[in-house]
Amino acid sequence: MIQSNADQFKALKHNPNEGPVVMLNLLKFKPGDGFETYLNYMQESGKYVEGVGGKMIYLGKPNELLNGTETWDLMMLVQYPSRAKFLEMANNPDYIKVHELREKAVDRAVLYATDRVGFRQLLSDAK
Repeated sequence: MIQSNADQFKALKHNPNEGPVVMLNLLKFKPGDGFETYLNYMQESGKYVEGVGGKMIYLGKPNELLNGTETWDLMMLVQYPSRAKFLEMANNPDYIKVHELREKAVDRAVLYATDRVGFRQLLSDAK
């Protein structure tokens, strides 16, 4: 089951960072045709991602689970020029129709909006 977090969507919309955002996707497919349905979603949604300037920067199959207990079938990083551009795509009525394929394909998912951070910045933020 995919559960959206309305409060976090509001936070995403109001985040003052106007720079690029990388979306971390962790995906577990439904048994049966979940994987094939997700491939169809990827093909159909690509034009909407690219239409707002987004691009997939990494696609991987998780293998050895060294920490934790949740297993995933696919991990993906997708970069967008900004949070506003991601939301523009996510609210596009045509994309919303295509998104139904994702909902049919995925048993559970994690979607994080992430910002690049430098090591020195991380150290200074910890002080």
